[in-house]
Amino acid sequence: MEVSFSSYSRSLLFEVAKVEVTVLALVLFLALAGNLCVLLAIHTTKHSQSRMYYFMKHLSIADLVVAIFQVLPQLIWDITFRFYGPDILCRLVKYLQVVGMFASTYMLVLMSVDRCLAICQPLRSLHRRKDRFYVIFSWVLSLLFSIPQMFIFSLTEVGSAGSGVYDCWGDFVKPWGAKAYITWISLTIYIIPVAILSICYGLISFKIWQNFKLKTRREQCISLTSVKLISKAKITTVKMTFVIVLAYIVCWTPFFSVQMWSAWDPAAPREGRLNFKYDTECAPLNSCTIHLAVSQFFNTEEPYA
Repeated sequence: MEVSFSSYSRSLLFEVAKVEVTVLALVLFLALAGNLCVLLAIHTTKHSQSRMYYFMKHLSIADLVVAIFQVLPQLIWDITFRFYGPDILCRLVKYLQVVGMFASTYMLVLMSVDRCLAICQPLRSLHRRKDRFYVIFSWVLSLLFSIPQMFIFSLTEVGSAGSGVYDCWGDFVKPWGAKAYITWISLTIYIIPVAILSICYGLISFKIWQNFKLKTRREQCISLTSVKLISKAKITTVKMTFVIVLAYIVCWTPFFSVQMWSAWDPAAPREGRLNFKYDTECAPLNSCTIHLAVSQFFNTEEPYA
């Protein structure tokens, strides 16, 4: 019975590994191809200097960082099973894996706040210099928030003492280190950004509803003038960013739910269960969705404010 169970366990792990490698390879291809296409489209469009395209460009760059420095190393790691490289490479890979997550999230928040201001307070239009400052600040914040990864992860002996088996492994202060760090990551990459995104789109929805309501009152000429402040191009960009935000929430909610569950519940499943692996490995799918969301918006003749 023990031999049969051991054989079954190895077979299950092998099947899980095949699914994981296949999913990651597909995600990598879609993220690279899609975001490169977006960058090319932005570069060639005549409205490439608009604020919205500027934010979209940096969101695509951030998603390329996710693809190259998070998905690709994880794919190689899954194929080789162990991390083969020096300690400095282990720390650098772990650092860059989180940089992309932070940057992609903060660029999305920046886009959403910009759309909220464009719809709710159109006269307070941000200048390009401020746009660049906010984008640079988001990148700097992403680089700084990722620094703990370089101290938590290192090339560590994972087998019995003297086994010579090493892997890129995290070492947390016990017993609260893992809980504190995963909670902090969840707050800064998911919970707080989602709260900001929800507020932005709540305000946008209310303002659009308010304008359409005023539009129906044909006798109020002043209201008709105010309705024009929300142009068709602005409505289009709101729809686009909403699709990207929705994809972000759908892709990352299972990931952070599993991370918080595994950190706070000692009985939570670890590596090896197919549904558990699916939730954690499909999170980068968010980086594949931007080109699907924006591809239909490049043919308009109106510039995106």
